[in-house]
Amino acid sequence: MSALICGSVAYDTIMVFEDRFRNHILPDRLHMLSVSFQVPQLRREFGGCAGNIAYNLKLLGGNPLPMATAGKDFDPYARWMDECGVDHRHVTRIDTEYTAQAFITTDLDDNQITAFHPGAMNSAHLNDVRETSGVTIGIVAPDGREAMIEHASQFAECGIPFIFDLGQGMPLFDGDDLRRFIDLATWLTFNDYEWEVVRERTGLDAAAVASKVEALIVTRGARGSVVHTRGATIEIPPARTSGAVDPTGCGDAYRAGILHGLMNDLDWEATGRLASLMGALKIERHGTQNHRCTRAEIDSRFRESFGRSL
Repeated sequence: MSALICGSVAYDTIMVFEDRFRNHILPDRLHMLSVSFQVPQLRREFGGCAGNIAYNLKLLGGNPLPMATAGKDFDPYARWMDECGVDHRHVTRIDTEYTAQAFITTDLDDNQITAFHPGAMNSAHLNDVRETSGVTIGIVAPDGREAMIEHASQFAECGIPFIFDLGQGMPLFDGDDLRRFIDLATWLTFNDYEWEVVRERTGLDAAAVASKVEALIVTRGARGSVVHTRGATIEIPPARTSGAVDPTGCGDAYRAGILHGLMNDLDWEATGRLASLMGALKIERHGTQNHRCTRAEIDSRFRESFGRSL
């Protein structure tokens, strides 16, 4: 079984400003802002929702197929995917563009200033779900607007059940768009803020949305998550963690756990807990693809967190 993961691949350039932005930005001069921050700490990470979800699903022993567009600078990322055993046959290269890139500067208060260059991601709609084979489940993760719309429709046309994950795509869609995604998707995943936006834009409450899909999953950070189905509301506790280091990419790790549970016919109690654990494993490391663990280690951590076997 293969999971087709439609979304972005990106490079994240992360810089740390060893002071506080507020000490260098004058509120009464914002209309003529000109600042420069010295950043002695810098790291470049592999990222993007499709890449992150695929990495985590592979850790669980799954067979992820990321579908994305990358640019002329994709070679290092491709080598990383090869090293991790992630098949990138459906990552299309756009040789006239750069791979999507985020440039993130963080200060000592964890405030962030981010510049995002979409690059090749703007051509993600050129990929076509209908041109794949052996796919049993999918996910539409944050990507270009047209790509998310097209891929959701193509999954539905092919009869492939899929998760819709709004994420950073939230500003791209109005209420009509979101209602269309809800009608097409099999499962929905949002964080609690995204869910509130969806609820306001669509006018639909949790019961109404859950009646249209197999499950509505809402994550709540350190408070765990909740799964709304047509017949039940299931509270999922957070997994134990040795300490929060970097939350970036936790949502993608969580979604990989959901995919694994669905692909292996786990019930929602187990699926939600596994997803929670994957987020906890990620939060213990900087970056989105730097946590390492074997399947045996994942199973052991699951027992430690929840007092039961997976």
